[in-house]
Amino acid sequence: MLFSESWLRRFVNPKLGTEELGHQLTMAGLEVEEIQAAAPAFENVVVGFIAEIAPHPDADRLRVCQVDDGSGKLLQIVCGAPNAAQGIKIPVARVGAELPGGMKIGPVKMRGVESAGMLCSGRELGLSQDHDGLLVLDADAPVGQSLRELLDLDDQIIELKLTPNRADCLSVLGVAREVAALTGEPLALPDFTPVPVTIEDRISVTVKDADLCGRFAGRVIRGVNARAQTPDWMKTRLERSGQRSISALVDISNYVMLELGRPTHVFDLQHVQAGLEVRWARKGEQLELLSGLNVELDTDVGVIAVNDVPQSMAGIMGGEQSAVTLDTTDVYLEGAFWWPEAIMGRARRYKFSSDASHRFERGVDFDSITQHLERTTALILEICGGQAGPMDDQVVALPERKPVAMRLDRCRRVLGIPLEQKQVESIFTLLGLEFSVADGVFTVNPPSFRFDLTIEEDLIEEVARIYGFENIPDLPPVAAAQMRVPAESLRGPHALRAVLAAQDYQEVINFSFVQESWEKDINGQADPIRLLNPIASQLAVMRTSLIPGLLANIERNANRRQSRVRVFEFGRVFMRDASQENGPLTVAGIHQPNRIAAAAWGPVVTEQWGQPDRPVDFFDVKRDLETLLGQRAAQVRFEPEAHPALHPGRSASVKLDGKTIGWIGEIHPQWLSEFGLSQAPVVFEVDVDAISHDEVVHAKEVSKQPVVQRDLAVWLDKDVSYQAVLDTLNQVRSTAAAAAIVKDIQLFDVWRDKNDASEKSLAIRFWLQDSASTLDDERVEQCLEVLLTALVSVHGARARA
Repeated sequence: MLFSESWLRRFVNPKLGTEELGHQLTMAGLEVEEIQAAAPAFENVVVGFIAEIAPHPDADRLRVCQVDDGSGKLLQIVCGAPNAAQGIKIPVARVGAELPGGMKIGPVKMRGVESAGMLCSGRELGLSQDHDGLLVLDADAPVGQSLRELLDLDDQIIELKLTPNRADCLSVLGVAREVAALTGEPLALPDFTPVPVTIEDRISVTVKDADLCGRFAGRVIRGVNARAQTPDWMKTRLERSGQRSISALVDISNYVMLELGRPTHVFDLQHVQAGLEVRWARKGEQLELLSGLNVELDTDVGVIAVNDVPQSMAGIMGGEQSAVTLDTTDVYLEGAFWWPEAIMGRARRYKFSSDASHRFERGVDFDSITQHLERTTALILEICGGQAGPMDDQVVALPERKPVAMRLDRCRRVLGIPLEQKQVESIFTLLGLEFSVADGVFTVNPPSFRFDLTIEEDLIEEVARIYGFENIPDLPPVAAAQMRVPAESLRGPHALRAVLAAQDYQEVINFSFVQESWEKDINGQADPIRLLNPIASQLAVMRTSLIPGLLANIERNANRRQSRVRVFEFGRVFMRDASQENGPLTVAGIHQPNRIAAAAWGPVVTEQWGQPDRPVDFFDVKRDLETLLGQRAAQVRFEPEAHPALHPGRSASVKLDGKTIGWIGEIHPQWLSEFGLSQAPVVFEVDVDAISHDEVVHAKEVSKQPVVQRDLAVWLDKDVSYQAVLDTLNQVRSTAAAAAIVKDIQLFDVWRDKNDASEKSLAIRFWLQDSASTLDDERVEQCLEVLLTALVSVHGARARA
């Protein structure tokens, strides 16, 4: 918001300089974005009067002027301006003057004629872009007076950057209220005395929709002169507030809006005398706005209509058909309270904005409508003449301003300062707030222009603003500080992400809402959680698995000629669970665990000369998952099990402590064509909570004894899994003394006889070591015999020759 300092000081004139005033406003929450001079610097330019004028003897376009500059003798100045004429008052730059841009004025000869000074245009003084002629001043301007003083050119233009809640400060009066409260200086209000009613003309107004308009007031004014000149003082204030002068009637309406924050509208009476109807628009209605834009109105846009034809977009912009022109003689002046909810976003929907909508959507004072219309009427009668009719005022439905309570103790705790009750009373008085106090509780009745005062914290903020944020001591909190050391075994989200990133996976982030077909077909969820208001029709349910989203990522990359994709996602899934109750991070009946999932597709490594190209397989991704599991990988079991999304013979559940924590496997062939893939991606998905804690590594003394390696090959039934064999061997290690020297076990070969598919051979390597002594052959053989005996008795194994 722009306004001039001189205009503000007509309401309240504190003993502060411009910079200090700007600082006070900024610290009170009204951020001063910029302060700039109303006019560029120049000096020794005064009001002059052209007493005589004659043609130049040696130049057709130049004239010789005799100018009275108030010094007591006439100055001879040669001028080429086309509008130079005897009897007008103009700016005169005397000899020695310095104009904007550094031009210095001295005595010169122009085609042989002495010239002692310069007659100036508005452009030469930096006041406007008009350079077609001299800047003609008012006839009553005192000759010899400094032009800067006459036109108040030492004024400063202040630009405020207001927060949306401070709609009351979208006017010079609103800012003046703040300055008066901050400085304690008296506030001078404009004259709201009702104008004399000299005619009885009225027009009917029907407010049909109370949720659009809460109050509507207006009056007829006849016999106005729309061609009257807007006074210079009004033009100046409008221009310094960023408004251009249009015509007297429009300028007056804009002036009152800037002065009081009250948008009004002036109708040409001949187009609205049939009566006004205030209602919501009907589907298909159209309106040509003052800006020339034709809009098709929606049913949630308010209009002011005449004979069922919209004439104005309510609270936003008037229509071209009923706009005043220079030939208008009779007008209807309107002011209303439009509900903010009825104005919000409507102008932006049609890709424009207006000063009226900017104010009404934030809330405009509903109590002072008639006072502001009296002010507007008085200006119209003063500038344009005419006769005013009686004021019509319909109160339909006004906002209920509920009292707001503020506890003094609460205010002290929040601000951290020992405020006295009298200090708070003084602050509320300065702000013009009606209040009562009892037992340390202030009850404030918010004024009609303060829509931002609704809760206790709002009043505490008002106290802080007027008390002064700079006056609140900057004290660090004094409290017992206890360091919270995270568990050493904890692996947070960033650590898990880092492990997968180190395995050449790239993180992706997908929507939590997915296609319903994914949930029903791929994840086997017959009753997924549906969205009440999906952002797109195909994204209608919440996901129960991260895997389909990763497949969509692979599909997108494959369609763009990417031959190798490795992606992972860390995110929530959403499942029905009647045991869940409402809480800070939970929703009743819905379980929202974190999952981490990864998918690999294409070659196992990027193309290179060092090793042959082969597609990624189940065991490659299983290794990546075991790396993610860390120390707990030794406790995890992979058991063959079917999943709707995975290949029935190449998938497994991931179990920890007997509980399924995830899945791993190739994608089911059925879904390859669904996603347009020629090769099956390998995926896994595990529960984050289950793997977020790892075993803490404990230091052990390194044995100085040599390690012995031994291999053992056994025949087993084809249905016996290596996991079952490993479980048996680990059980023997922990129970049999002879097998305690086994430090590690690895499977290094699987062989099947082509002629006998009922059996398979597993070749297992053992690392043996004793921490106290060197192993001899007898102990090694004894250990292997114990291990083989266990495999024979449990799995029916036999040694392979």
